[in-house]
Order: sequence, then C-alpha cells, then structure tokens
Amino acid sequence: MRLAKYLASAGVASRRAAEEIVRAGRVTVTGVVVSDPAHDVNPTDSIALDGAPLTHAPARVVYAVNKPAGVVSTVRDPQGRPTVVSLVPSDTRLYPVGRLDIDTTGLILLTNDGELANRLTHPRFEVEKTYRVLVAHPPVRDQAIRALRNGIVLDDGRTAPAKIRRIAADTLELTIHEGRKRQVKRMCEAVGHPVRRLERVRFGSLGLGELKPGASRRLTAAEVARLSELTPAGAAARRSASASSAAPPRRRAGSAAPGARRRAAGS
Repeated sequence: MRLAKYLASAGVASRRAAEEIVRAGRVTVTGVVVSDPAHDVNPTDSIALDGAPLTHAPARVVYAVNKPAGVVSTVRDPQGRPTVVSLVPSDTRLYPVGRLDIDTTGLILLTNDGELANRLTHPRFEVEKTYRVLVAHPPVRDQAIRALRNGIVLDDGRTAPAKIRRIAADTLELTIHEGRKRQVKRMCEAVGHPVRRLERVRFGSLGLGELKPGASRRLTAAEVARLSELTPAGAAARRSASASSAAPPRRRAGSAAPGARRRAAGS
C-alpha cells in the first residue's frame, strides 16, 4: 500500500492532505523519514507521524450534516467562521467529503476515512450529487432545460450532461457527477437563470431526508456500505467493462489506425 493511502485509511487526513504531510517530511517508516507519498509500506512497517506511532486504523465513521448558510466546509477557518466539523458532536477527527459554498445549504458528509472521501470525490468514479435550485427570471423554458441536459460550455470546458427535473417555474432539481468550482451556479447563469438559492439534497445513494439545518447524524453500516459500492465497483468498473467490449481489433505493427491523427476534444 502506498504511504499516503495508508495515512488516509488510518484517519490521519484526506488522501491529498496526506500526500502533503508526507512531502513535508513529517512521516517516518521504520525510523527513516520518507518524503515520497507513493512509497510502498507493509503491515509490518513501523510508521510514525511527527514522532507519534500510528497504530491500527480507527473504526470508520461517516456523518451526514445539513449545512446551513454561513458555515464553511472546512475543518477550521482562520477567519473564525463556523465550520461543518463544529456541527458534529464527536471526538473523532473528521473532515468534509468535498465542499459546499458558504451560501449553499444541504447535505455534506464528514468522515475519518480519507480513502473513502477521496473515492467519493474523485471525478473518475462519477458519484452523482443532486441539488435543488431556485433561479431568477422564471419560467425556465425547454430550451434552457435542453442546454443543461446536453452540457454547457464554461470557461473550463463543456460540462457533462446533467439530469434535470423541473419542480416549479423557478425551481429545478439538477444532478451532476462532476465537481467543478461553483459548477451549478455557473451552469444556470449560462442559460440566463442566475441561482438565488442552492441546496444539495442527495449525495450518491444518500438523501438529505428530514435532517434539520445544522443537525447531523451518523450513518448506519448499511448506508456506508452503499456509498462505498458507488466507487471502485461502480463507475470505474462499468467503464472498464464497456471499454473492453468496445475495443477495436488489434492491428499489426506498422499499420495505421483510422483517424489516428484526430484527437478527442477535452471536456
């Protein structure tokens, strides 16, 4: 197992944060400082962080939180604003799975499992998030709905097609599997309907339900298992199987594939 992945699975930090911890020279393996996050470690290795030995990974916990507006999606905030972590009455070291803008409300997950957090937010696993969106300039007409469903060209590329359900003249339910910065707001603004209020109501298999603003609850083992099933055994495996079945026959060395000079446009 790679060192950064070991730290994440031990609840030290998210995968990306664990990589920075390793690069900073804060981790030793059998007494030797290791600064390469990809360094392989074994179960028998003695691993320490800042001189403190790391033992077995703590029990995995995941909390659902209904984030109110004005709360930031971080562990701590230098400006002293309330954080989502402060909303959970737990002694376990938790960190957010992804983020919501400070004015966005709704479902956000907190966990001590950095590996699970990394999988749930990594774009290649295509975990869906659903938002309820109140927009300006109603009604939202069919042309705007079609544009959102087909994908919107933003300054960082075209978005993947979204699932859209019109709830009212000024309210949409929008599902995406990407995680670009302010993506829903930018998509709606691009079709002439700036967002007035944004709430995340579903993360993968988990819905917000009746959880009150500012409240939290620990997920059951079954709920955590369903979230875990969304990742390696989900989108990645399905894409791999699809790619294998669609792969063209292998060509003899030296023969040119049709369209070899063409390049797919980035999304």
